[in-house]
Amino acid sequence: MELKDKIVAVTGGAAGIGGAISRVLARRGAKVVAVDIDADAGAALEAEFGGDVVFIRGDVGLQETADLAIATAVERFGGLTGVVNNAHASRQAPFLDITQDMWDLSFSTGFIATRNFMLAAHPHLKDAGGSIVNFGSGAALVGQPTQGSYAAAKEAIRGLSRVVANEWARDDIRVNIVCPMAMTAGVEAWSKSAPELYESSLKKVPLGRFGDPETDVAPIVAFLISDDSKYMTGQTLMADGGANKLY
Repeated sequence: MELKDKIVAVTGGAAGIGGAISRVLARRGAKVVAVDIDADAGAALEAEFGGDVVFIRGDVGLQETADLAIATAVERFGGLTGVVNNAHASRQAPFLDITQDMWDLSFSTGFIATRNFMLAAHPHLKDAGGSIVNFGSGAALVGQPTQGSYAAAKEAIRGLSRVVANEWARDDIRVNIVCPMAMTAGVEAWSKSAPELYESSLKKVPLGRFGDPETDVAPIVAFLISDDSKYMTGQTLMADGGANKLY
């Protein structure tokens, strides 16, 4: 689908799944504001797409970062039609070993960031057929060991997304969730630090592999941003090769 009239803010949008999403959206014609802490990746993204992508370096857990990103979209591109809340940092540990810093990291970069960007975007998405794509996780749906802080934040995001989908439907704003299973740098590191858990997860994927961020996950996000999904809201889409069928 073509996205030439879409203007989208993407958190964690310079590298990994977020970088793939930014690239796919831009290639399909969208204007993108990519928010990330990786300045080098952000600069490379801007260089690749010229004026169609603007990079903002900032902490997504801060409301001021969200406000700046949305204001930049409006000032540079004339408005806002979508937000992709992809950013999320976490550290893995058994539940008994999760520290307060670990809880704070996961909720700040995941749940709080998602809340911040939705709040900042609402006035601009209202009555414009806006689309918000938030990220959940199969790790939360199945209760993956060592993923307590991450899973808790992801399910908080899913719960909030369903509420906001109902509340903002009257404003013509759609809110959907994607749960990906993709081979990112983080997953690659996890495969080395916890090989047994990684192999166990891989065996549960009927398609037999972790997805590619650019060819398997980003196109699903592009669909949700596009008008092709204009009658979908409050839904959880599993981009996981069939690993999780019940949620």
